[in-house]
Amino acid sequence: MAAKTEFTIDAEGKSLGRVASQAAKTLMGKTSPDYVPNIRSDVKVLIVNAGKLSMPEKKRLGKKYTTYSGYPGGLKTERLGALNARKGHGEPLRRAIERMLPRNTLRVGRMKNLTITV
Repeated sequence: MAAKTEFTIDAEGKSLGRVASQAAKTLMGKTSPDYVPNIRSDVKVLIVNAGKLSMPEKKRLGKKYTTYSGYPGGLKTERLGALNARKGHGEPLRRAIERMLPRNTLRVGRMKNLTITV
C-alpha cells in the first residue's frame, strides 16, 4: 500500500454534487493506481472554502433532508437552508459525501479521513 497522502479540494464556485463526488471518489482510493476495493486507502481529503459553494436559491429552498425514527410521527424534514444555518456550511457537504460512499464497514474509517473547512 502506498504512503499516506493528502488531497485538497477548493470548493469555491463549484456545485455541491461536483465537490462531493470528487471527494468520495478520492476517499475510496479510486484515484490511486493501487486501488483495492476491500482495503481502506490512507488518503486524507481536505475541502477548503466550503462556505463559498455555488448554491442557487432554488436548491437552498427546495432540497429537503428527510429522517425517520421508525415511530409514528417520527418523520422529520429539514430544508438545506435551515441545515446550513443550524449546523454550518460543511454539514450538507459531509452528508452528500457520506451518502456517496458504499454502505459497508469501511465507511466510518473513510469519513474520518475527511476534513471540511469553511
